[in-house]
Amino acid sequence: MDVIKKRLLLLVLGGFCSCGNNAVQEKEVIQEGMEKIPLDSIKKGLVEQGYQIFEYKDEEEDTTYLMQQYFIVFLKKGPERSGGKEETDSLMALHMEHLGRMYEEGYASISGPFGDDGDIRGITIYNTPTLEMADSLARIDPMVKSGRLIVETHPWWAAKGFPLR
Repeated sequence: MDVIKKRLLLLVLGGFCSCGNNAVQEKEVIQEGMEKIPLDSIKKGLVEQGYQIFEYKDEEEDTTYLMQQYFIVFLKKGPERSGGKEETDSLMALHMEHLGRMYEEGYASISGPFGDDGDIRGITIYNTPTLEMADSLARIDPMVKSGRLIVETHPWWAAKGFPLR
C-alpha cells in the first residue's frame, strides 16, 4: 500500500481525532499525565465502562491500533430563529459554558463551529460509552433547549490516542 493510501486509511479510521498525544498501539502504553498505563489495562477499563472498541492491524507497518467508538454530534440550525441580540448573546455564553463543561468533565473531545453560514453550525465529538448518553448531553445545551440548534448524533470510530492534525 502506498504512503498516500495508508494515510488516507488512517484518516478514515480516525487519525484526526483529538484523543490524546500518542496512538495506542499493540503492547505499548499510553501516557496519562506522568503515569504510563499498559494497553491491556486501557482496553479492560474501556470495556468495563461500556465503550465499544476493536483492534485494527496494519500488516505493512506491523502495528495494531486500538479503535474506540466516539459519537459525533452535528449542531444544526433549529426552528427558533427569533430573539434579539441580548437574548442571542446570553444563549451563546451559556452554549460556550456548556461545551466547556463537557470538555472539562471528559465527555467532549473537541468542539467547534463551521466557517460557513450553512445549516450545520458546528460539531462536538463526544467520548461516551453510548449514543444515548452523547445525545442526551448534547440536548442539554441551552442553544438546543431554546430551539436555536438541533442535534444529529452518529457513531464515529477513531484510533485511540491519535492527535488532531
